[in-house]
Amino acid sequence: MARNRIETATDLAQSAARFYVKMLSQPMTALSGIMALNQEIARSLAGASELEADKGDKRFKDPVWASNPGYRVLMQTYLAWQRGIDNWVDALDVPARDKLRVKLVANLFTDALAPTNTLGGNPAAMKATLEQGGNNLIAGLQNFVEDMAGNNGLPSMVDKTKFRVGENIGTTAGKVVHTEPHLELIQYQPATPEVYKTPIFIVPPQINKFYIWDLAPGRSIVEFLLSQGHQVFIVSWRNPTAEQADWDMESYVEALDRASEVACEISGSDRLNLVGACSGGITAALTIALWGARGIKRAESFSVLVAILDVAGNKDTSMGLFANLETLELARLFSRSKGVMGGSDLERAFAWLRPNDLIWAYWVNNYLLGKDPQAFDILYWNADTTNLPAALHGDMMDLLEFGGLTGGNGPTIGGHKLELGQITCDTLVLGGESDHITPWDGTYLTTNGLGGTWQYVLSQSGHIQSLINPPGNPKARYYTNSANPGTPQEFLAGAEEHQGTWWLHWAEWLAGHGGEKVAAPKTLGSKAHQPGVDAPGTYVLMAA
Repeated sequence: MARNRIETATDLAQSAARFYVKMLSQPMTALSGIMALNQEIARSLAGASELEADKGDKRFKDPVWASNPGYRVLMQTYLAWQRGIDNWVDALDVPARDKLRVKLVANLFTDALAPTNTLGGNPAAMKATLEQGGNNLIAGLQNFVEDMAGNNGLPSMVDKTKFRVGENIGTTAGKVVHTEPHLELIQYQPATPEVYKTPIFIVPPQINKFYIWDLAPGRSIVEFLLSQGHQVFIVSWRNPTAEQADWDMESYVEALDRASEVACEISGSDRLNLVGACSGGITAALTIALWGARGIKRAESFSVLVAILDVAGNKDTSMGLFANLETLELARLFSRSKGVMGGSDLERAFAWLRPNDLIWAYWVNNYLLGKDPQAFDILYWNADTTNLPAALHGDMMDLLEFGGLTGGNGPTIGGHKLELGQITCDTLVLGGESDHITPWDGTYLTTNGLGGTWQYVLSQSGHIQSLINPPGNPKARYYTNSANPGTPQEFLAGAEEHQGTWWLHWAEWLAGHGGEKVAAPKTLGSKAHQPGVDAPGTYVLMAA
């Protein structure tokens, strides 16, 4: 994927320099903040403060924080200090992206120093210590030693001993029908007497293993699609080592192109309904754009889920923050030094995006309360990490740096400059309302660059929960807006709320792109592509 290096004026060092210059030149801003903080602390000590934790802040849910005067003062003092730092940064006259960078670092600092992360500052931990005579702390110390030695220095989020891929997770019946260095292609056994002729072709992220699409009965997207009468193919990416350091984005796109030809040959259809999520959505989009550039009409539809393809429009969002040249260069050099970007490194990076939920909550559970982490399939999948080849990692970072697939800065693959406008099939774009990795308003911007008709669906959940959203959840809801407005704000203002999972809406949309119904194949594969090992295949079992 060819690129030409350009200079950027928004690197981290320059942001820090601008911030410190403004901080020193605006001392009254800091003084005003300190005075406001002292006043709020005085109100708290006098019992007159109205400061409360945010509705979604789980750290202060224990009723003791409200009923005990000492704990209430401690909470309000901490919140006043935390919000005072945010307000101080907001008040400085610096560019918005500089503020985002400073806030990121400041929040890591204030989150780490929350009283709830300490024994004395956590009512639940103090209660457990008194009731158990300190046995919780002994168990916590054991958990701490084990995590430092075997979990990359992070608190464990899941009991990994309760799951076995292919035994109680990733169990839908199917066969590997195509294998090459980059991937295995799995075809699943149809679940209905008749199936839509146009199959579904799923492209998972390269940074995770594919079985998030096939967790467990009742929670499997693959199972759901099969029940709706679809033929389903899915890619299982190989977990690369240093030997595959030179695998770049172009090689992954070409591998997808070959695998899609196999799916077409087996199904007897010249069209596919492509589905891609997160980085898999980026790779699928590049593949469809390449087909458009080559004049190949293989995509009947495209479902792009929780993926940001327009980075140029996201420069002032939390996602745009990570398109920082210096940070990306350091990460790229690190991956090149080992040949791969380690899965554990990626896991750590994502965890620090939401430290309260993904680090400190488990710090309290594992070490202060002395409890074992829970057995939850999504958390097991999240911990079952994969590596990224250095070349692919570099290309993904370039996509962030150069603006994604819009603004005339799309990558060149196979000699073709690729853009979102080359995707002319019908497209459904999904975002998650509380997604912290690909914020939904960032995913919405994808719609502005597409070359065909589109619709946007907003799920109420986060990055992964938006995907794993089976029928039956009474809290599930999603939003649509048939007017297809140009901005996420306009979408939300005129959106229609629907109760239930977006899966059912998606199934209706996919049925409109499934083509005619034909008899379900009695056997998997074809003469040219004989079925091999059972799903979930062999690549998914490769350790990081």
